[in-house]
Amino acid sequence: MKKAIVIGSGFSSLSAACYLAQAGFQVELFEKNSTIGGRARQFKKDGFTFDMGPSWYWMPDIFDKFFADFNKKTSDYYPLEKLDPAYKVFFKDDTMTIGDCMEKICAEFERIESGSAIELKNFISKAQDNYDIAINKVVLRPGLSPFELVTKETVFRVDQFFKTISHEVRRRFKNPKLISVLEFPVLFLGAKPSKTPSFYSFMNFADFGLGTWHPKGGMYQIVKAMSELALELGVHVHTDAPVDKILVENGKVKGIESNGEHFTSEVVVSGADYHHSENLLPKKYRQYSETYWNNRTYAPSSLLFYIGFNQKLKNIQHHNLFFDTDFNQHAKEIYDKPQWPNKPLFYANFPSVTDASMAPENCETGFFLIPIAPGLQDTPELRHQYFDIIMDRFSQLTDQDAKKSIIFKESFCVNDFIEQYNSFKGNAYGLANTLRQTAFLRPNLKSSKVENLFFTGQLTVPGPGVPPALISGKLVADLIIKKT
Repeated sequence: MKKAIVIGSGFSSLSAACYLAQAGFQVELFEKNSTIGGRARQFKKDGFTFDMGPSWYWMPDIFDKFFADFNKKTSDYYPLEKLDPAYKVFFKDDTMTIGDCMEKICAEFERIESGSAIELKNFISKAQDNYDIAINKVVLRPGLSPFELVTKETVFRVDQFFKTISHEVRRRFKNPKLISVLEFPVLFLGAKPSKTPSFYSFMNFADFGLGTWHPKGGMYQIVKAMSELALELGVHVHTDAPVDKILVENGKVKGIESNGEHFTSEVVVSGADYHHSENLLPKKYRQYSETYWNNRTYAPSSLLFYIGFNQKLKNIQHHNLFFDTDFNQHAKEIYDKPQWPNKPLFYANFPSVTDASMAPENCETGFFLIPIAPGLQDTPELRHQYFDIIMDRFSQLTDQDAKKSIIFKESFCVNDFIEQYNSFKGNAYGLANTLRQTAFLRPNLKSSKVENLFFTGQLTVPGPGVPPALISGKLVADLIIKKT
């Protein structure tokens, strides 16, 4: 039986491990931290349960397809609830509620801009076509050649790779609130709407067409489900097992070194940070230079707060976006002139609004996120300063003194992303999906310098996000299975 070693235990690594084990490989998985899940780990304290990273369950079809590949269903592992409303958006002078169906969303758009419902239906219809092409055709290709992007469907949409989401949205809608809501989903792809090809409007269909869901118990239930599946398939999981070296002999991978011990295998797949993974190799076997990595456009990092509140909060939903400041200015401070934002937009997640299991009775579990540029200075003073900024605004916009209800707060930022995930510059989401960093233009799934060394995850194909991570694991496993 052929051996495969998988580095990391995030979604892409777990996905790759499952597919390889199913194909008959003897799979060993190595995770540096004490618990699995990578950026999607769980944090528990005083009866409060927090998802440490991803908190949006979008594209349920991708999760369904993953488990179906193993003759399983998502419902075998966790119950799913469609959120209504999906989320709430706070502006300076108004709020928008995004419902669980197009009828409700159209009514809300019409309330804000007369005539916008018809434009929205047309826009989402086009986005749905793009979603079908992206998910069923383009995204399932391993990024080995530019010709993978050439299908009869994409040829007729080639202009959408050169126009931007921002251009497409602003052509149809005039109200800045509607523009902000329609530009928001591409932030999951890690780039400014003005730099993201309009083909990626398929994210708007994921949002409005497929809806926002919640797995009971939180996003970590997906990690637990994949872990359970992996163990059932025979994967051996090592925790507290940082990989110190990828071993190479005569240009061929031989295994890894972890905690001073050598583990041999015919195949190694790294789902750890790509830049870090290459630094585990002797220099002559690295594909990409430091200059290359420094010149990429990265998705944001984040300043995160995990907060336990001793009472139920009012005027909130499960997901809440605070767009009461200038979206474009904050984007510039992330991408154009990286600096701590002057007036940051932020996101607040209260899973206990939907799921009583995630907080003690009559309490609230709160997760706050400020997107920031990777590589910024990260100090306790800055964290404290930004905590005050967002909590003051949150209290004002939701009409309550939220600070007085806080039992505890924990924070996570650039330094933690580097220390806990070996993340390049402390990025949270990998490489942005700009035109020059799409498909075959992303770092490769397969090493060009070391035989049988492969990579998976958000810095390679297809890109940032939980559903793409599941797909990335499948793509790399397929490459390995075909090769061997």
